Amino acid sequence: MRRAAGRAVRPAAGRGARTRGASPSREALKSISEWPRVIKMVFYRRRERARRRGMDARHPLELFPGCGVTLLLFNEVKNAAALRKKAMEGSIEGALINPAMIVDPFQILVAANKAVHLHKIGKMKTRTLYSEIIFSLSPNNNISDAFKKFGISDSDTAVLIVLIVDGGKTVNLEDIVSQVEGQQVPLDELSQLTDTAKIKKLYKVTPQEEKIGTLLDSIVCRMSTKDVL
Repeated sequence: MRRAAGRAVRPAAGRGARTRGASPSREALKSISEWPRVIKMVFYRRRERARRRGMDARHPLELFPGCGVTLLLFNEVKNAAALRKKAMEGSIEGALINPAMIVDPFQILVAANKAVHLHKIGKMKTRTLYSEIIFSLSPNNNISDAFKKFGISDSDTAVLIVLIVDGGKTVNLEDIVSQVEGQQVPLDELSQLTDTAKIKKLYKVTPQEEKIGTLLDSIVCRMSTKDVL
């Protein structure tokens, strides 16, 4: 550092240097090979993302231009068994998730980014993109356990439907909504359905972790590192 006219002057950043708080370019993100690093970059852009309000929330996947996620939240659902069967048969193209296991919509975005990434490079561990989203939410590599913990059961009364829109493909939201015998509610009400105690137990979040970060921090960390631990 040099001084000029009685004040300190910091040297200019060199070519390619990134200032604190600057977001990485899309080209830089594409060049990263290790998924946990991509997750970390996307995570720290979270606060720059405008929150969507309304009955359905749509979020672009920053790593994949033209690809986005739509979230539909329902409560007082009476036909969870029928919905689960339709999802397994493929007549509902979406991931049906138990909202009790979701602490924040960003948790879904992390899973969706990873699932789309693996889908595009042909390295999914499950059969479909939507099953890969459910599996990506899990802190471990047990596929059947992931479906039990994060998928819906026949007796559930709430469901979070995750839809992926890629390129010019359109999704008939009205058709999907019409198949749910329940009340569609704004995504802002997700926290009212979250079972925080069950989530902490599943992800093995310690009190010490919560003192230095948020519950969402701990969840994203486990989701993004389970493949390398």
